[in-house]
Amino acid sequence: MKKQVRTTFTDRRQDAMEAKQRLLDKMKAAPKADDPEMIAKRAEREAIAKAREERRAERERVKLEEQALKAAQDAADAEAAYAAEHAEAIAREADEAARAERAVADMAAMKEKRDKRYAARKARR
Repeated sequence: MKKQVRTTFTDRRQDAMEAKQRLLDKMKAAPKADDPEMIAKRAEREAIAKAREERRAERERVKLEEQALKAAQDAADAEAAYAAEHAEAIAREADEAARAERAVADMAAMKEKRDKRYAARKARR
């Protein structure tokens, strides 16, 4: 804003009226809504907005596809982990059963040896 040299009330009022008139003249000189140039600009803005919306929708679609793919991959990983854990548990149970069976067989073998010793001792008497 330029420096005001005039400082009286009338001068300030005159400056305000001139500023208001300049604004009105500027508004009158602006292109109207039905001006072909304004219609072209509006159409261009609408086309840009439509393209932006299409890009946003495409990004969202890709994001949803990626999320679905990740969810499917996570489910497959969880299923594979469960299957591996289940197989490990079955193997562990089979190992424990085999160990118990060997222990029973060892006890039976020890009992058989003891019985043979007892029978041999009885036979010697």
